[in-house]
Amino acid sequence: MADVFVSYARIDKARVAPLVAAIEAKGWSVWWDPDITPGQEFDDQIEAEIDAAKAVVVVWTPTSVASRWVRGEAREAAERGILVPVRFEQARLPMDVRAIHTTDIDGWDGNPDSPQAQELLRALAATIARSQAAKPGGASTVAAPEKPAARFTICVLPFANMSGDQEQEYFADGISEDLITGLSKLRWFFVIARNSSFTYKGAAVDVKRVARELGVRYVLEGSVRKGGNRVRITAQLIDAATNNHIWADRYDGDLTDIFELQDEITKKVVAAIEPKLLEAEGIRSQNRSPEDIGAWDMVMQANSLFWRLTKDEGEAAIAMLRRAVERYPNYAPAHSMLAFMLLVSGYAAWTLSELEPQVRQAETLATRAATLDDSDPWAHLALGYVAFTRRQTVEAVQQFQRSIDLNPNFAAAHGYFGWALSLDGQSDRAIPHLEQAIRMSPHDPQNAIFFVGLAAAHYLIGRYSEAVNFGRNAVQHRSTFTGGHRILCASLAQAGQPAEARLALQRLKELQPEISTAWIEKYVPYTQGPMAKFLEGMRKAGLE
Repeated sequence: MADVFVSYARIDKARVAPLVAAIEAKGWSVWWDPDITPGQEFDDQIEAEIDAAKAVVVVWTPTSVASRWVRGEAREAAERGILVPVRFEQARLPMDVRAIHTTDIDGWDGNPDSPQAQELLRALAATIARSQAAKPGGASTVAAPEKPAARFTICVLPFANMSGDQEQEYFADGISEDLITGLSKLRWFFVIARNSSFTYKGAAVDVKRVARELGVRYVLEGSVRKGGNRVRITAQLIDAATNNHIWADRYDGDLTDIFELQDEITKKVVAAIEPKLLEAEGIRSQNRSPEDIGAWDMVMQANSLFWRLTKDEGEAAIAMLRRAVERYPNYAPAHSMLAFMLLVSGYAAWTLSELEPQVRQAETLATRAATLDDSDPWAHLALGYVAFTRRQTVEAVQQFQRSIDLNPNFAAAHGYFGWALSLDGQSDRAIPHLEQAIRMSPHDPQNAIFFVGLAAAHYLIGRYSEAVNFGRNAVQHRSTFTGGHRILCASLAQAGQPAEARLALQRLKELQPEISTAWIEKYVPYTQGPMAKFLEGMRKAGLE
């Protein structure tokens, strides 16, 4: 078995060959399947080679990014922590691997001593060393991150609305969201977050493709029919590895039974995948009563609006939750979701730049939510976010960790946890949380924020080329998000690309005319030392 596995599209073989030669010249053996023995079980061979490899080099090109084989091999390597990607022609990277630094090798002439080749070889050396240290008898005693058990990975697709009323779409979405929440709290499961699974909403779904793209084995799908005070939920669980339906059921009841029905579906899903987990987890209901149905309905409508992430729909969602808080003052999720939405809308610049009144209001709401239900992970997420905006990193970390303890699959909590650590200069602690957030929810609109966190983490330890890549990812992911443009400006300036830095600053000023170093010091929550380094880059880019 070879030290290095190289994944690429066949049409790119000619430009991959010099890379292979450079790697072999360093003394590492390479498997890049130039010849396949007739009759060989090719899939089995590839799986064996990847399992044995100490590093996997993926060559991204406009052709290879469309290859399900290359994407699958990249995902496998990323989960094992041995992915070393390179890119030609600024190929648009798959969402679930954008958090990993990629070496751009456009214009490479095949010289193994060139900066691009040396960057790749350094990354390979570091990855191979980590792999060797993690094996029995290696030098390191630190365990490698555990890959989620393949048989316990699951995605809940948006349930179809069969009510014949488009205005009931939010209700079907709410059923799906609650099932995601219920499964997410089980520590043995790896559950894809809502914002990624909902990207398949309204599309004709190929379950095997969805499972491959999200890196899961099981897919739960179904439908909801609501008529008057009656509701019918159908659900089916599919093993994407075999395309077999391993469980299906139908539930009929009154609206007042809705929470009980959701809990029952969650239990049936777990029992179908691994019956022993029912006893091990001691699965419980989510502590809701039939009297909560009105409040739940309003929260689901607000969620459906908010995650479209537009100014108008965000404001409509906030207005709806304000009514929910007034009408249902003892319903914790209305308070916690309103707090979170106020904080995100402020950072997304949907509201006026004077943010502190909004932060104070969010703090009051989140504190009330935690008082009503201390097991609400959104309450602790919002409290952590409040502390982060005030540069209180210790308090923020405690609240984010509490949120993760309550919901181990809470992608947003990992992301904001990493973001807070990043802007405090704790890059080594920040990066794993940010990468985990993107792995848990590869299609999440919040990932623009988490790419900023990754860019800042690399920027603050002097890895400016990596910071530029992640800054570009943030801008590509959400072009109007000013946080991405700010870190890109500073990174380009520090990376010795002054012309590009000035162009990036020009674009930032178009989006945010009031931007200045004074504005950054007041509103962007870097702590003292990191702030000085960030402003150094912004001034170098030309900001006053």
